[in-house]
Amino acid sequence: MISFILFMATMVITGIPTALLFIPWCWLTGNVLPLYKGTRFMLSSSCRMAGVRFHTVGLEHVPRDRACIFMSNHVSNLDPPALISLIPGRTSAFMKRSLMQLPVLGTGFRQGDFIAVDRTGNVAAAQASVAAAQQVLAKGVHFTAFVEGTRSPDGRMLPFKKGPFFLAMAAGAPVIPVSIHGTERLWGKGSLRMRPGIAHVTFHKPIDPATFATREELTQAVRASIASGLPEWMRT
Repeated sequence: MISFILFMATMVITGIPTALLFIPWCWLTGNVLPLYKGTRFMLSSSCRMAGVRFHTVGLEHVPRDRACIFMSNHVSNLDPPALISLIPGRTSAFMKRSLMQLPVLGTGFRQGDFIAVDRTGNVAAAQASVAAAQQVLAKGVHFTAFVEGTRSPDGRMLPFKKGPFFLAMAAGAPVIPVSIHGTERLWGKGSLRMRPGIAHVTFHKPIDPATFATREELTQAVRASIASGLPEWMRT
């Protein structure tokens, strides 16, 4: 419980001045980078204070000259802070619409080009979200998707959602598969209990969507790549 308290306290202590300073700055100047960098500092500092460390492999695989789509498995609430802290450059992501509507936080998400999504299965809404994500990539901003759509309750890989793969096929951006494990032990789904420890994040070699004839083939290739960086018990 102490780790959770330290994590949340650091979020509040660093997050309030970040929001007060850089959300108005973004309004005035149109420059979102100070807000994004402040958010990265908030997240990385919160993890460090909670005793969470990330062992990272494969960042050399990330192209430095173009926007990429990062596709990761999802086992813990620590996964988004990990990826936002580690991905070189700025990344956007799909975000639950309810979070986008929160006061202050929602404003920051919108300024950061995060994309609101619904879980209603509405086809038109899904297509609009994919189109908005394409516009973000066209601006040179990375995009991150947790391809299972939700956190795994036990760490094992879930079926992948279709949206990120429609985006990849439409945008043609390199896909960087990401494997995360260990965070499920440090902060499991449905628990407020956090533990200090090491989580592992592996960035795999880029996959070019143009080399696949169908979305299903791309999905299988990304799943195989993510699974290759996970312990055997998490792959099924």
